[in-house]
Amino acid sequence: MKVYAYNKCDSCRRALRFLDQQKIQYEFLDITEQAPTKKELELMLEKVGEIKKLFNTSGVVYKEMNLSEKLPKLSKAEMIALLASNGRLVKRPFLIAKDIALVGFKEAEWQQAFRS
Repeated sequence: MKVYAYNKCDSCRRALRFLDQQKIQYEFLDITEQAPTKKELELMLEKVGEIKKLFNTSGVVYKEMNLSEKLPKLSKAEMIALLASNGRLVKRPFLIAKDIALVGFKEAEWQQAFRS
């Protein structure tokens, strides 16, 4: 199980604390240094259903790149490539495992995912 997160992000810290409290082992990856791969992003997209949910729309890089206007003009492949090129564009935390894919931290969602 991989968790792409950022140490200075409150949601990420809550997610990591949740995993630690549940004694769930994971590999931590700093999303600002290493973005999820295209394959991981495509798997996550299958789970969430809408590509915009993968974007950190409140992030500085998203706003600086004016992506709210540019995204509608891009293909799915172009958006995946963009996300894979810069982890700061990806909504975090981003957890990917064999049977679990979660983006963002909502404790109830995470509890449900790990009960299954």
